[in-house]
Order: sequence, then C-alpha cells, then structure tokens
Amino acid sequence: MKKANVFDYLNSNAYPGRGILIGRSADGAYAVTAYFIMGRSTNSRNRIFIEDGMGIRTEAFDPALLSDPSLIIYAPVRVYGKYTIVTNGDQTDTVFDGLADGLTFEQSLREREYEPDAPNYTPRISGVIDVNDGNYNYAMSILKSNGDASGCDRYTYAYENPIAGEGRIIHTYIGDGDPLPSFEGEPVRVEISDDIDALTEKLWGALNEDNKVSLFVRYIKIADGTYETRIVNRHK
Repeated sequence: MKKANVFDYLNSNAYPGRGILIGRSADGAYAVTAYFIMGRSTNSRNRIFIEDGMGIRTEAFDPALLSDPSLIIYAPVRVYGKYTIVTNGDQTDTVFDGLADGLTFEQSLREREYEPDAPNYTPRISGVIDVNDGNYNYAMSILKSNGDASGCDRYTYAYENPIAGEGRIIHTYIGDGDPLPSFEGEPVRVEISDDIDALTEKLWGALNEDNKVSLFVRYIKIADGTYETRIVNRHK
C-alpha cells in the first residue's frame, strides 16, 4: 500500500466521521495517536473533549442542547497499564475491562458489534497501543455491518515494531451520504511527523471546517512511557 499524505487524505473527504490515527514519529522515539470526531447534527456537534485522568471523555458543550447521549457521550481514550486504548464509543470500557480480565484486544471486542443507529450502522473502530520497556506494537479493529445488519464482520490489524515516520488511519465513513457509507479495506498507510504541535495543527486544518468537532493527539515516549497530549475543540 502506497503511503499517503494524511492531511491531503483527510482534506479530500468532507465527512470521514470519527477517525483513529496510530503510528510512529519520524525520529522513531514516539508512539503517536490521534482521534477526531465530526458531526452533522446539532446533537453530534454539541461536544468537547476534556481530560479525564490519563484519558479523555466527551462532554456536552451546552447541556441544554443534548438530546440523546447514548452514542456521543463516552470515554474515547483510557490507559490500562502499558496499554493506551482509543475507540469511537463506549467499547473503550469493554477493551479496558477485557485487558484487566486477561483477554486480548481482539477477544475483548467479541462481545460488541457495530452501532445500533439504523440505517447507517456506524462501524465501531478501535485501537490499542502497547508501549513497554522500549518496545512498541499496536493493533486496530473495525466491527461493521455485513451489509444488511444480519451479522457483524470483524477485522483486526496488528502492527509489530512500526516503521518510523508512518502510521495507519481508520475512520467510520468513506464519505458523506444518506445512509452514510462505512469505511472499507485495510487502515490507510500514512506519513507521521516528529512534532506534536505541527501534527495537531495540520490535522485540525485538514478536517472539514463545517463538520469537525474535536481532536485529540498524544505522543508517547517509547523509552519510558511518558507522554504529551493536545486537545482542540471547536467550541471554546
């Protein structure tokens, strides 16, 4: 798979939905992850990211405008020991609890499926970063409707010792539509830069101005697990 420019890739899609980016900085020193959310409705756009312990959670910017919290209020990022979990829904908690019970990332997600938001049947996308004693691996997952919502197709992609300067991005939709068309294929191979502030600024700038809501970026130092985080919210 040819390596894409992640900013051009996102800029060409008016509505990728929610997305997870995971990779390794160009200098090889950091595990890199980003998560963004977008929205078309007032309910979806009425959100911000806030820090919650070592992770983040979504919160209604204006509680009076919150009409249905079921699929929009959750913890997208949680940390369990050496693992950083990033997902587009409350399956973050499912993976966290599964890892705590000795299950693998893939096993933990066996009890979940795509979101019950007919007719879109939005995929559940998830990622887990494993940084431990100078070693780094990550995996990504997508759970999606089999086409007529009679079953769930499950795909897991594992990346061992990721190459410096590249990563993978997966998102919920391949574009705008009604119903929204689900992401297809393997997570897209993209370039990753060294600087967290430059990546944050360029990712935010690449997302559609009308639909972008919030962005989270984290650089985790592979040598010792320390990290830096950036959060950008449409609503200040």
